[in-house]
Amino acid sequence: MLLISSMEKMWISFGSMGSLFLAMLFMFFVKTKFNNRFLKAIFGLIAYILLFIGFITMIYIIFNPTKA
Repeated sequence: MLLISSMEKMWISFGSMGSLFLAMLFMFFVKTKFNNRFLKAIFGLIAYILLFIGFITMIYIIFNPTKA
């Protein structure tokens, strides 16, 4: 495992929370605002990719030890 400092973990977690927030916004727009099926599919795919990236980075942050 790659040991990282606490400050680096903080910035990675901010990025992860940002990607989860963007996924939430994209899914909101897909469900409520878009009528075009092509745009719904594209933005839905982007939202699921961001959700997966946010989930994986959060798991990494939770289970990775910090450097002293």
